[in-house]
Amino acid sequence: MTQTSVNELPLRGLRMLVVEDDYFIALELCAALRAAGADVIGPVRDMESGLAAVRREHIDCGVLDVNLQGRMGFQIATELRARNIPAIFATGYARSTIPAELADLPRLEKPVDLAALCRAVQSAVFGTSRRSAAPAVDR
Repeated sequence: MTQTSVNELPLRGLRMLVVEDDYFIALELCAALRAAGADVIGPVRDMESGLAAVRREHIDCGVLDVNLQGRMGFQIATELRARNIPAIFATGYARSTIPAELADLPRLEKPVDLAALCRAVQSAVFGTSRRSAAPAVDR
């Protein structure tokens, strides 16, 4: 058996919260994060469940959809920020939809490039990618 390098599992040891109400997108995001070594909490499908997870789980980073079953889920990002936990929006909504106090959070446009998602998580959590490639993230 060969030893796996950090670059092969760049998110090893991270606990990721995924908040996404679309079943297929949620599965895709979770699978990509797990393949990169992360432990995934969720996916959770609504704001209440997302807030409950933030309050009861150890989370290193959140990946959040903006529209959760017809409600804007910015409160989850605000709660993560209050706990000094990075968050990334994965959304089809324009940057102008995001409130000014959250506008500095990374935003990945749907359909999400899964490699860019992993790079964005690395950048958000570690301050830089563990690899040499810079994340392709809309900031």
